[in-house]
Amino acid sequence: MSAPVVRLSAASARRIALAAQGFTGPRPGATVGTRQLRAVVDRLAVVQIDSVNVVSRSHYLPAFSRLGSYPRAAMDALAGTRHDLFEYWAHEASFLPVRLHPHLRWRMAAAQEQAWGNMVQIQRERPGYVAEVLARVREGGPLRASELAEPRPEPAGTMWNWHTGKVALEWLFYTGVLTARQRTAGFERVYDLTERVLPAAVLAQPTPDRADAVRELVRTSARAMGVATETDLRDYFRLGVADTRQAIAELTEAGELLPVEVDGWQRPAWLDPNARRPRWVRARALLSPFDSLVWERPRIERLFGFRYRLEIYTPAARRVYGYYVLPFLLGDALVARVDLKADRQAGVLRVQSAHGEHGVDAGQVADELAAELRLMADWMQLEDVEVAERGDLAQDLRIAVTAR
Repeated sequence: MSAPVVRLSAASARRIALAAQGFTGPRPGATVGTRQLRAVVDRLAVVQIDSVNVVSRSHYLPAFSRLGSYPRAAMDALAGTRHDLFEYWAHEASFLPVRLHPHLRWRMAAAQEQAWGNMVQIQRERPGYVAEVLARVREGGPLRASELAEPRPEPAGTMWNWHTGKVALEWLFYTGVLTARQRTAGFERVYDLTERVLPAAVLAQPTPDRADAVRELVRTSARAMGVATETDLRDYFRLGVADTRQAIAELTEAGELLPVEVDGWQRPAWLDPNARRPRWVRARALLSPFDSLVWERPRIERLFGFRYRLEIYTPAARRVYGYYVLPFLLGDALVARVDLKADRQAGVLRVQSAHGEHGVDAGQVADELAAELRLMADWMQLEDVEVAERGDLAQDLRIAVTAR
């Protein structure tokens, strides 16, 4: 017998999603440490990595958004020394709890079909070279791609213009033979044999078959999102359509997902039966463009009525809001967006533009945003916050920042 379909209001779905992503509880009043950081990553399951460092490396920002100020070295330690996290391709390059390693081994084993472009090509055309790179790591220890540098095949600035050594290391990384031991100060990945990095207890766990593994990944996605469409569930770990549909059907049959209809959504959705259903949310956070709450743009339009596009690759003259724009969450709504830049040399967090959403109370939003910007500046050890003139919220925000 099929499960009855639950009906949710759009506001309820939004609050459920925020609760699942960790935005309903108050930020810790005491010093934030490893325990709180691990709890955030366990909740999110996927923390996307990106090399852009205009404000901060993106993987540091989700914890700040949820916890407030914390020592970034503690986040580094989770992956680089404690190895509670590992790096792999999930939703793009990501940090993940090590418990998920067995459930991604099917992707590692299927690298010929899952990986892309030059990674597959180098294994097919130069297997001997790949074997030499692996032997160097096995015999010589951890290795950075820069230690294998060769002339680049493409002009500087071309996407994915990896040199041959980097491609070989990335193939070995994708197949799971190598993993990241740590990141250097310049954010370069240090590769080592997986067996020398990840905890023995994790490596000893049996490898589930693909269907079981995908089911666990979909289950994990559902917990992290609270309520989600098939596309949402598929996108979280970048799963295939057929795999995801099978997993959803099986989890629904088992009562681990509840079919729901959300007012205003055009597609069926599923609810984690253990999801919290808060009556209100009192969040305040600046969100990385790569935060799991906002990385799927159609989902945030459904949840918040907020149209968001990353304009890094848009020519400057055609940008609407700016280069590196962070949405601002207040209560249960996305109420503004700010184009930020950390000017480390000057010791200033620069607000290059500030735009409020239609119908918001500009004064209230500016006051709350000013407080969050000050918190971010302190966390990043920047002395001041300066607001440029661009954007309909800029004047109110400048007044609020000055008042602080």
